[in-house]
Amino acid sequence: MTSPLTTPAAPSPAGSWTPRLWGTLLVLCAAMFLDALDVSMVGVALPSIGADLGLSTSTLQWIVSGYILGYGGLLLLGGRTADLLGRRQVFLIALGVFALASLLGGLVDSGPLLIASRFIKGLSAAFTAPAGLSIITTTFPEGPLRNRALSIYTTCAATGFSMGLVLSGLLTEASWRLTMLLPAPIALIALVAGLKLLPRTAREKDHNGYDIPGAILGTASMLLLVFTVVQAPEAGWTSARTLLSFLAVAVLLTVFVLVERRSAGPLIRLGVLRSGTQIRAQLGAMAFFGSYVGFQFLVTLYMQSLLGWSALHTALAFLPAGALVALSATKMGAIVDRFGTQRLIAVGFALMVVGYALFLQVDLDPVYAAVILPSMLLIGAACALVFPSLNIQATNGVEDHEQGMVSGLLNTSVQVGGAIFLAIVTAVVTAGAPENATPQAVLDSYRPGLVVVTMVAAAGLLITLTGLRPTRRAQSSVVVAKSTAQEAERVAVRD
Repeated sequence: MTSPLTTPAAPSPAGSWTPRLWGTLLVLCAAMFLDALDVSMVGVALPSIGADLGLSTSTLQWIVSGYILGYGGLLLLGGRTADLLGRRQVFLIALGVFALASLLGGLVDSGPLLIASRFIKGLSAAFTAPAGLSIITTTFPEGPLRNRALSIYTTCAATGFSMGLVLSGLLTEASWRLTMLLPAPIALIALVAGLKLLPRTAREKDHNGYDIPGAILGTASMLLLVFTVVQAPEAGWTSARTLLSFLAVAVLLTVFVLVERRSAGPLIRLGVLRSGTQIRAQLGAMAFFGSYVGFQFLVTLYMQSLLGWSALHTALAFLPAGALVALSATKMGAIVDRFGTQRLIAVGFALMVVGYALFLQVDLDPVYAAVILPSMLLIGAACALVFPSLNIQATNGVEDHEQGMVSGLLNTSVQVGGAIFLAIVTAVVTAGAPENATPQAVLDSYRPGLVVVTMVAAAGLLITLTGLRPTRRAQSSVVVAKSTAQEAERVAVRD
């Protein structure tokens, strides 16, 4: 069903955007910006937090992992909740919780309370992210208007991440608490604006009940999966604890699938995964974010530990990639309209592979303009092409009442991919760590991790290329939701 919208928020028949519509998009972009800003800012502040609160390295890890656990573990539930209880309501409540958790995180004086505030922030982001994306996809009609809106929306994530690196370097010089407190006033401003501007949506009434067993099993399996992956490098990938945890995840997911197949109103309608286009979008999201997070982790270690660069210097080195993404925001919608998502994703992954491979050439005395800057520009161009296109591809052809579900699924793929591949890269680097830790030996131990990152991006490219084959079978798998025959034909022809 299509959720009713307030008249002022709807685009005009001619496709022009009203000031209220721009305001709606800006509120949603602010929430996405905050999610990315929060992730990038905390990493640079960790040494100062540890020194001030007397925290061990393992405890510091949970300041990052707590957020990932809440975010990645609850996205499926957050997406479906937005569909059932109203996207506007869910978004605004979660945004308010995010603001309060930010305030709490900046005021606490103990590690456990700080970790708890980070988990709550991740939990709230697990509801704002799919709700915000589904508000866009149900407010802007499929086609050029939605493509433009999604390109601006997804660009805000990259911009927030890049600005977070720079801001954290500046704010941490004064106090790490400022990095925790900064999102609070921004979230409150967005909340007040959202109360005025966001279109009102009705709760879904024809949903065949609430899938409580599916919600419990889905949330438990995602929480355990993220927890196991995050802890695997420390506990050991072949340790009894890790293997038993993965076995428990497999059992929970198996039971979850069985429950979803029998549920009248499932948390995830498994039919969406019969589409090749949808599967490629989900796997592409895992490869895209997983490879980038692993790359950013290794490059940060390389620049700060081996080259001796400051946090701010390191952040500025990443800035060209983020700036390129930000500058492309208003153009990406038109580019998607002209070339289609599959081609842009393929080109983006190809650029990403080249950028990662080029970075393998770095040494202990790099020339920034010769190696690092070209790599950053290639990766920035790849992010500008891939991330908006993945969001558009995943949500096209999906009925309004399932937009939250698909948005939650896509964001889950992003977070789980990031957690899994970062853990793998960490394990590879740790396994090759030299006993005689000379700078050259340490750099050599990083290279296998960079190779893994490059291979993950290459796998994303190969997955995407399977969608470019002009076969009737590939075209017939485009429809990802229950649609009329006419809608199915229209989507298949377009893609």
